[in-house]
Amino acid sequence: MGELSKLKGLGPKSEKALNEVGIKTRLQLQTIGAVGAYKRLMHSAGAKPSLNFLYAMVGALEERHWSEIAKVEKARLLMELEDSYRLDEIVGQEAIDCKPETKRED
Repeated sequence: MGELSKLKGLGPKSEKALNEVGIKTRLQLQTIGAVGAYKRLMHSAGAKPSLNFLYAMVGALEERHWSEIAKVEKARLLMELEDSYRLDEIVGQEAIDCKPETKRED
């Protein structure tokens, strides 16, 4: 069991998924942010995360239960996620921060 699964609301499966996208510590999660981490997970080869995973990452960083985050901050987080995708389009960001429905040509 690593550092991330010791955070409130994140278990071994969450930690494994985050590790697979290069996030191995609380500091890395905090630096990238829950929305940035969620976007990385959306574009990884693994299973696509639910919004509950986004709420769990915020809760882990704030030491709050994910369901509290979902009730209180759901609208803010969804707007932040959408704004992040819009910003990516404006600056021409590709790779891991492209919209889920956008298909990349390799």
